[in-house]
This record gives sequence, C-alpha cells and structure tokens, in this order.
Amino acid sequence: MSAQAQMRALLDQLMGTARDGDETRQRVKFTDERVCKSHLLNCCPHDILSGTRMDLGECSKIHDLALRADYEIASKDRDLFFELDAVDHLESFIADCDRRTELAKKRLAETQEEISAEVAAKAEKVHELNEEIGKLLAKAEQLGAEGNVDEAQKVLQEVEKVRTTKKDAEEEYRNSMPASSFQQQKLRVCEVCSAYLGLHDNDRRLADHFGGKLHLGFIQIREKLDQLKKTVVEKQEVRNQERLKRREEREKEEKVKKRTRSKSKEHKRSRSRERRARRRSRSPSREKKRSASREKKRSASREKKRSASREKKRSASREKKRSASRDRERRRRHRSRSRSRSRSHRHEQSSRHRERRDVVNGRSDPRRADERGSGDF
Repeated sequence: MSAQAQMRALLDQLMGTARDGDETRQRVKFTDERVCKSHLLNCCPHDILSGTRMDLGECSKIHDLALRADYEIASKDRDLFFELDAVDHLESFIADCDRRTELAKKRLAETQEEISAEVAAKAEKVHELNEEIGKLLAKAEQLGAEGNVDEAQKVLQEVEKVRTTKKDAEEEYRNSMPASSFQQQKLRVCEVCSAYLGLHDNDRRLADHFGGKLHLGFIQIREKLDQLKKTVVEKQEVRNQERLKRREEREKEEKVKKRTRSKSKEHKRSRSRERRARRRSRSPSREKKRSASREKKRSASREKKRSASREKKRSASREKKRSASRDRERRRRHRSRSRSRSRSHRHEQSSRHRERRDVVNGRSDPRRADERGSGDF
C-alpha cells in the first residue's frame, strides 16, 4: 500500500465517510446488510489471515474503514447488537477449522505407526514442551521488538529451563522406543490453527510457528469470539433487566390506574348514597307538599279529561238537535208543498166541474166565453 493510500485509510478510520463530502460513499450505510459486521468489529478472518498460508481472499461483503468509524461513532449512543452477526460468522469459521483439525488427526493416525499408550503419553509430553518453548520464544521476540529488553531476558531464562525439561523428556521417550522408530518423524496437529508440528522440530521453527501471523491470527480470532460471546451475554442480561424494569413500571402504572378507577367508582357510589340519604332525610311537610302538588296535577288532568268528554257530549247533542230540526224543517216544507199541490188540484177539479155543469145547464160565464171565443179566433 502506498503512502497516499495509507493516509487515506487513516483519515477514513478517524473521520468516517463524511470527511470529504463524497456522496457516492455515503450511499452505503454501515447498517446495510452488504456490509461485513465482523469487519466493523475488527475481527473478520479475511482481514486477520490475509497474507498467510490460509489466506481466504477478499470477503464477499463490503469492507471499509470509514464505515467502521461511522459504526464506532454510532455505537457510543446506542447498542446496535452487531455482535450477534459477528459471533455467527466466527463460530462458523472456527467450526470449519476444528473439522479440519479432526480430519488431520485421523490421517496421521492412519499413516503413522501405532505405539503403546505409555509411549504416546511420553511423545505428547515432548510435544507440549516444544509448544511451550515456541510460545516463550515468540513472546521474547515480541517483547524485544517493543523495547522491553529486561522482560525478554526473563522469558529467555524460562526458555532455558523448559529446554532442560525437554531434554529429559526426549531421553525418556528415546529409551522407551527402538532406535529405528525413534528416528521416524512424529507429527502432531496444532489445536489452534490445524498446522502440522514435528516432534523433532528445532526451536527456530517452533518460534516461527507460534509467533507467526497464522497462529497468532487464529488466537486473535478465538479470543475475539470468546470476548464477543461474553459481550452478547452481558448485553442480553442488561436488555432483560431493562425489559423487567419496563414491565414492572407498566404493572405499577396499571395498579395506579386501577386504584384511581376504584377510587373514582367509590366516590361516585358515596355521592349516590349521600344523595339517597338526603332524599330520605327530607322533611315530611316537603314530601306532603310534593304529594299534594302531584295529586293536584292529577286531579286537574282528570278534570280536564272530564270537561273534554262533557264538551264532546254537548257537541254531539247539539249536532243531533240540529239534524233533528233540519229533518223537521224538511218534513214541514214537504207537507206544505204537498198541501199546495192538493189545493191547486182540487181547485182545478172544481173549476172543471163548474164548467161542465154550466155547459149542461146552458149557462156560461161571459169571461170564459170570451176566452173560448178568443181561443177559437
């Protein structure tokens, strides 16, 4: 990486995506599913094991130091629980590594000669001492690189003690096996990084292995996984406690509301009881007046009904009298008309009878004769 790229990465890591106003970079947020959550927590195996024998290549998700800076700034205000995604990622990676370790152990068991349990225990002790020497040498080199010379010298003194113990263990292992079998290289699989270790490896090779980037990277990944698990457990406990607190607060609020409701109901009941008591405690004269007024109203309504019925009867009788008088008048007029008709008829009959009688007697009325003569003319 060039110096300019290193400066750009350092600025991204310190200031985030908004350092230069680049809108194209701000389109992808650190909360996006395409962003690697393990990278945000600085524990992605693709970054840790890059350049080693087990280089995994580029991660399928987005890696950006600026997004990591954005996440670190945002995580100060609220918990985003990206640790859960990182734990799942690292657990799957470590599970694959452990499967490879078991397969390598089975292959070694099939290819190497079988030895007794006692000899296998002695060989295991030699392997453990080699591993301890390699770890101490790697630690001494790291301390020397950091400038802690005194601490590095103390570690080298411990290395010498372990070497003495290793010589004794190798001598014991050599005496328990034939010379031909002892010269055969006995291999062992590293439990951390699944690499092969030899029983007769020198200190330099052991130091290179245990101080190498591959072994230290696997140690970092495993330690980070344990740390994340503890963090997840702690955050879950905190969240559960907060939930319990909120639940208790809600229950308290419900209790307070129930109490206020019960108090209001009791107050209403007491008020209704007081009203009933006041009604019962009224004076008898007031009740008597009220009953008298009610009775008066009832009698007035009854009297009104009676007067209405009497008026109705009167109107019916008046109507009946009017209809009777109209009938009498109609009969009277009919009788008068019938009398007038009968009188005129009798008069006509009498006049005709006189005329007939005059004709028979030879007498005639001059007026009638004139009338007849005029009629004849």
